[in-house]
Amino acid sequence: MSARKKNLHRWNLGYAEAVAVQEQVCEMVELRPLSLRRIRTVAGSDLAVSKTLDRLVAAVVVMTFPGLEVVETQTVSTPLVFPYIPGLLSFREIPALIECLERVRTPFDVMLCDAHGMAHPRGLGLASHLGVLIDKPTIGCAKSRLIGEHDDPGISRGDYAALMHKGKRIGSVVRTRDRINPLFISPGHLTDHPSARRITLACLTRYRLPEPTRLAHIAAGKAKRELEASRS
Repeated sequence: MSARKKNLHRWNLGYAEAVAVQEQVCEMVELRPLSLRRIRTVAGSDLAVSKTLDRLVAAVVVMTFPGLEVVETQTVSTPLVFPYIPGLLSFREIPALIECLERVRTPFDVMLCDAHGMAHPRGLGLASHLGVLIDKPTIGCAKSRLIGEHDDPGISRGDYAALMHKGKRIGSVVRTRDRINPLFISPGHLTDHPSARRITLACLTRYRLPEPTRLAHIAAGKAKRELEASRS
């Protein structure tokens, strides 16, 4: 696919420069409804870190929707350049995801990212940042909270509560399995709160994680182990 906005800014930046970029890119994020009826393919992304090799392994899985059959899986390994800094994860991981996306040949209608969307201190988590760069609808599907407050959702699959920060809704806390810890779902780009939640729920099978990000996680982990084995 063409990540046509990938040169919007540089990646190897200092903290203050990176924060300034986030504030600028956040102004480009658009929230809008995305109907499930318009979706034919859905992608998932995740990354694994090889600390022994100082490399990132990015994975993208494309699936049919709503059937959730795997159409394409791509992985790529890149040098680990940007340090781990809370709130700046996109500068560490997006370059690897962009390179992986350049290998994907199957068009997709929306991408679920194992990361936050607008539920971020500056409103620009990895899912939002990536969505602006590739001009695609994206959804943040995070396993833990970065910011915000919320009531407890119900105990049943599909129950949810609003995730709030400074009086603004930034996401949804969604129970994806009965009595299992919820996920933190937030719009990335070109989606909104209801559609982000509904699409995520439609991508569930019997696991806590939606299938696109779950399979991307497996693919990234497998590729990382194979890479480490080949270098040992």
